[in-house]
Amino acid sequence: MKEMKKKSRKLQQQKRTINVFILMSILFMTLIGYLTYFELFSKENIIASSYNRRQWAREDKTLRGTIFDRKGVVLAKSEMDGETQIRSYPFGALYSHIIGYNSISYGKSQLEAKYNEQLLNINPLNPVTDLRDKITGTKSVGHNLHLTLDHQLEKRAAELLGNRNGAVVALQPQTGEVLALVSKPDFDPSNTSLNDNWSKLIESEENPLLPRATQGLYVPGSTFKVAVSLKALEKGLDLKDFYDQGSIIIDGKKIENHGGTAYGSLDLERALAVSSNTYFASLGVALGEGNLKDLAQEVGLGKNISFDVPVSSSRFNYQNMSETDQAAVAIGQGKILVSPLQMAMITGGIANHGVVMQPYLVDKVVSANGFVVKKQEPNAFYRLAEADFADQVEEMMVNVVDNGTGRNAKISGIGVGGKTGTAQNELSAADDEKEHTWFIGFAPAEDPQIAVAVILEYSGSTGGKQAAPIAREMMIQWLKEQGII
Repeated sequence: MKEMKKKSRKLQQQKRTINVFILMSILFMTLIGYLTYFELFSKENIIASSYNRRQWAREDKTLRGTIFDRKGVVLAKSEMDGETQIRSYPFGALYSHIIGYNSISYGKSQLEAKYNEQLLNINPLNPVTDLRDKITGTKSVGHNLHLTLDHQLEKRAAELLGNRNGAVVALQPQTGEVLALVSKPDFDPSNTSLNDNWSKLIESEENPLLPRATQGLYVPGSTFKVAVSLKALEKGLDLKDFYDQGSIIIDGKKIENHGGTAYGSLDLERALAVSSNTYFASLGVALGEGNLKDLAQEVGLGKNISFDVPVSSSRFNYQNMSETDQAAVAIGQGKILVSPLQMAMITGGIANHGVVMQPYLVDKVVSANGFVVKKQEPNAFYRLAEADFADQVEEMMVNVVDNGTGRNAKISGIGVGGKTGTAQNELSAADDEKEHTWFIGFAPAEDPQIAVAVILEYSGSTGGKQAAPIAREMMIQWLKEQGII
């Protein structure tokens, strides 16, 4: 009997030991799994997080790198005031939506966040520098960023926008270099200003912290007709016998031209020049759901844009499309949303024989002693159309400026292509003085060196009247700098 009790106790002890062993094994495997997941998927995000206090410990020991424009103009720099490092922005709010801010209270944003490791000269795979600095007590110097932006063009864009809310994007069609990237309203990114005004900034209905050029999403209006024209050419759909009476009924819905103007007999080129809604609505129905969905993918709607600062993906929010939906999309209305950067890329793609180049802001990362750590080379991103169709639409866009709604973008002696747009939004249904106005364009037409997208929020006018003159002045500024005019 005693032997049986001993065996029973022994078995129970063994079971408990096994259970403890199993529990410890599970805990150990969970820990190994977490560490593996962290190493493979989470490490970079946590290391780079603007709220990682180790980053600020490193910053105390490093003079943060300087940020320059393409010509060497200083846009952001750090200086020592005794033991305190001060990050300053010589042009105040001008680059707030590009360079961002660097605040111990509110974290980092934009380039200050994305390139934090480079600006602090941190190499997570090589901790020797950190160890050396701890031993010697010396202060390291971060790498410098040289941007593709042109300060004079950036400043001109901000002047042209003035106090109006909106965005201006300018890029080089053949390389993808971003030349200007302005969003309004903006804000002062200095630490003093952020500390004094943070509550106002986050509570403001105008949302000054939103980088509209890259993260603002808008209905494209008639600027999207250039994309629809690409698909129409590809499918051989030019409604040459179309007669524009000023309005049309599609599936019970009335669609009108701006001001109800009747344009009479139209082909595709003339319809784009005068921006006929009735023609393009009919063209959308003729193309049909499948072609329009293909078009959305081909021009990049919904595509993730890898860029130096965060970008909101454009949207094409349709599962099934009625004829009314098809008509709305073809005139740039309905459930489609685009960023100004996306529209500049589409414009640049048309100007570059159908190839959209990868946009970029940081041209190179350079160490304090002048060594080029990283150099960005131009890369093709995607093809939105075959070269022949893109070149035809390019010529049609020149006609828009020469003989259509884009006349206010004309430059004497220079061929300019463009397209105007007036877009309905959540406010314009109740008040037609609240429509967004667009203009997209490029110049010179024979060898485009700049592509521009301009949007003015709730301006209550037309793209030809308000946005086209801004694009014109942007193109003039750049072409003068290049010695073309």
